[in-house]
Amino acid sequence: MSPEAWTTILVILSFILYGYIGWRSRVKDTRGFFVAEQGVPAIANGAATAADWMSAASFISMAGLISFLGYDGSIYLLGWTGGYVLLALLLAPYLRKFGKYTVPDFVGDRYDSKVARIIAVIAAIFVSLTYVAGQMRGVGIVFSRFLQVNIETGVVIGMVIVAFFAILGGMKGITWTQVAQYCVLIFAYLIPAIAIAMLLTGNPIPQLAFTFSDIVDKLNGIQVDLGFAEYTKAFSSKTMLDVLFITLALMVGTAGLPHVIVRFYTVPNVRAARYSAAWALLFIAILYTTAPAVGAFARYNLIETLHDKPIETVQELDWVEKWQNTGLLQLEDKNNDDRLQLTPDAETNEITIDRDIIVLSTPEVAKLAPWVIAVVAAGGLAAALSTASGLLLVISSSVAHDLYYRIIDPTASESKRLLVGRFMVGIAIAVAGYFGINPPGFVAQVVAFAFGLAAASFFPTIVLGIFDSRTNKQGAIAGMIVGLVFTTAYIIGIKFYGMPPWFFGVSAEGIGTLGMVLNAIVTWSVSRLTPPPPAEIQAFVENLRSPLAEPPALADIGEEELD
Repeated sequence: MSPEAWTTILVILSFILYGYIGWRSRVKDTRGFFVAEQGVPAIANGAATAADWMSAASFISMAGLISFLGYDGSIYLLGWTGGYVLLALLLAPYLRKFGKYTVPDFVGDRYDSKVARIIAVIAAIFVSLTYVAGQMRGVGIVFSRFLQVNIETGVVIGMVIVAFFAILGGMKGITWTQVAQYCVLIFAYLIPAIAIAMLLTGNPIPQLAFTFSDIVDKLNGIQVDLGFAEYTKAFSSKTMLDVLFITLALMVGTAGLPHVIVRFYTVPNVRAARYSAAWALLFIAILYTTAPAVGAFARYNLIETLHDKPIETVQELDWVEKWQNTGLLQLEDKNNDDRLQLTPDAETNEITIDRDIIVLSTPEVAKLAPWVIAVVAAGGLAAALSTASGLLLVISSSVAHDLYYRIIDPTASESKRLLVGRFMVGIAIAVAGYFGINPPGFVAQVVAFAFGLAAASFFPTIVLGIFDSRTNKQGAIAGMIVGLVFTTAYIIGIKFYGMPPWFFGVSAEGIGTLGMVLNAIVTWSVSRLTPPPPAEIQAFVENLRSPLAEPPALADIGEEELD
């Protein structure tokens, strides 16, 4: 059978499995819809967190970035994995002890402020929409290649599928669906990586093949011969400062991502939150330690397959024709010598490859079996859909719970809050679909913007809210506004209005680090220049950090007491 036939079969089977799980896990109350009734076992929550975390950016785009950037691509490995460690150790146990539904819930109650809650809702929606747009783009790319439709149609198909899972089952359905999706995506990532490692080096373990074989030395030599920098040369495509800022933005952005944080509210207790964090880190490490090998193997195979080959011979390859139809692979014989040349000069380069197709095309380039190609496609969809579902729940809960129920109508019934939540999922999918069709960058780049926004808005507010009882609502409000507005303006200015990266050349992907620093400085300073929080708030913070104290009861503060 062809790769397309295999893909159709495997995708249909996986979607039947996801649909069955979602149906069996459907919910009728807000506790099940928003936090899966806080009954998810630690190991299952770890797998769901890993699937939620390893989005289309991790599965589809990260190895492509490493393949193109070489050493500089390690910023994504360091930032995303380091950030998860930071989240697991620094924030997750305390937020689970707090015991509510969402990040805006924490911000609103910790700072005793409706205004802070509303700003947190806006930030959560902004971050989540930016992030989910990258997932919809990833879904569109997979469907575009294997259904041979345009990317726009692929995104629309993905929107319908995501809507079904998110609207029907809420967090409970999404959690158990994500456990299955993790199994699919990790199997899909490892199978071709093991096969290609064996073909290129004779060693079936990708991490060892990458480290102890001569494949990287060969790739360095080929890169230099073609006029590129060595694959392992540091700071060849980005400055040292930009690398530092992007890595930190990804790291602290991870610790501020609302869709990851909310996963720690779904377990029964603080102990389970710690264990689920450890399981998730293990599950994440399996893919993240494989990605550098996949990136290097893919780069080597693509150069060997395409460079200096007759254009007619290349265009006869089935996978080349089909990727060309998507518009994500372009071949042009600019010098009319009937051979293709890969060069670092855009004027003479004749092979243009979108970074987002590297992982999906690698099994085809390596001439692996059609079923392996199909497994990778199913894995890419699993990665994108699992994260998209989690993000949509954040948007839904931010509006339905934190804005509508906690501020607009505190007397709203369960059914009414569920209706609002499900309606917001539909609105969010439509907006995310639009940006999936008209993205401001490739998948991992769009996701990096979301991390920068999370770093600039949430991270200082949450950390100071836990570890500094003197931080007050005036400081938190001012800090979140400054961080979010500055970072958003910088990203939009560069990506849409041609503004040069004026802060020492730091890119839009890295500016969230400066936004985070500005947020922290403003929050700390304004808190010291204004009255301290009420005594009960300070006692709440002390209680939150105590390992022996009972969970805080700050939720008993009446809504009329909030400003």
